[in-house]
Amino acid sequence: MSIHVVKSGESLWEISKLYGIPVEQLIKSNEIPNPENLVVGQTIVIPILGNYHYVRPGESLYTISKMYNVPVSEIIKVNQITNPNQLYVGMRLYIPQKIRPTVDVGAYVDPKLTRKNSVQEVEKVGKDLTFLSIFSYAVNRDGTLTPIVDQPIINAAYRDDVAPLMVLTNYEDGTFSQDLATEILTDEALQDKVLDEAIKTMEQKGYLGLDFDFEYLGAENRERYNEFLRKAKVRLKEKNYFLSSALAPQTEANQKGILYEGHDYKAQGEIVDFIFFMTYEWGWSGGPPRPVAPIDQVRKVMEYAVSQVPRDKIMMGIPLYGYDWTLPYVKGGKFAKAISPQKAIELAEKYNVSIEYDQKTQSPHFNYTDEEGKKHEVWFEDARSIQAKFDLVKELGLRGFFYWVLGNDFPQNWLLINENFVVRKRV
Repeated sequence: MSIHVVKSGESLWEISKLYGIPVEQLIKSNEIPNPENLVVGQTIVIPILGNYHYVRPGESLYTISKMYNVPVSEIIKVNQITNPNQLYVGMRLYIPQKIRPTVDVGAYVDPKLTRKNSVQEVEKVGKDLTFLSIFSYAVNRDGTLTPIVDQPIINAAYRDDVAPLMVLTNYEDGTFSQDLATEILTDEALQDKVLDEAIKTMEQKGYLGLDFDFEYLGAENRERYNEFLRKAKVRLKEKNYFLSSALAPQTEANQKGILYEGHDYKAQGEIVDFIFFMTYEWGWSGGPPRPVAPIDQVRKVMEYAVSQVPRDKIMMGIPLYGYDWTLPYVKGGKFAKAISPQKAIELAEKYNVSIEYDQKTQSPHFNYTDEEGKKHEVWFEDARSIQAKFDLVKELGLRGFFYWVLGNDFPQNWLLINENFVVRKRV
């Protein structure tokens, strides 16, 4: 597939003629919300078996072949090039489909967010998933678990050969609780009860793995958490269940902060089967406007992760959402509104603004003024930013990647998965 960025004055009809793809196919595959009024800077994924590359200054067939991992001879053949030394800037080359690596792809689904639509969300994308993490069973202070309505979601996962993972959290009164975690992690009997309850639920409902998402633990719980995971590993191995954990993004071993100090990359890399690294929320609803998952910051976390954890245990996090901030940003003021990539396109069209793209962070963004005269700043994900993340997964040779969270429409993402990877099924 190829990613086309809409230019000023360009219509969908002109784009369809450029690539020889019917307008209807472009609309359907991208689920384009604004086919009659495209936005400058909007991306359109072109569903072809390969890519189109436009030659840039200083490029040669050799450098282009390395970029796409396709032999020079193959590029010459399919483009019927008679003189390989006479490329010109702007020349369009068709790049044949390359060999796709096989990866695991996961996604979290939160029934509280998707409500009655959780099953439909899983059914829409299940063919492109390896794991589905259902968020979440909160651990209580007496070792019991707060139940959720998850059986229909589990059944939907199985229909697409997706392995359902049960998520355990130290969630209490609407937030992650250090005090709750400490109570559990300092009491062997409570830990045993938590695992008893979890395994019983997994057996009854058909879960295939247990995902620990204990956050804001603090340094005092770091080794206690490792020991709890070691205990869980022994219990789960007897049942042939997967064991995973979700970890906050770190770039160094002794990173300060209650969110980071309780998470031990190296130890957990030795204990669990794989780790979901939460490489998102640099831009968050309560903070100032910025990209949710800037590629420069994501790279720093992943490069540190591969120095501590085997690559075949690393799942890189990708957000399926962006934020719309009302300006001016005031600390402690109004939180930004989470929006889907599709909604971002609709906003740009509604307010007739162009989408810009930040090359350093590989992130699209735009500003607009609403009907009340209030200014807004929007950062989100598009085909370009997702491709940049997929390129990083391939460059570092990771096990795969995962999404937080289903329920946000982003059809281009799922198109690009199939362009870049073969999704492994483990059911």
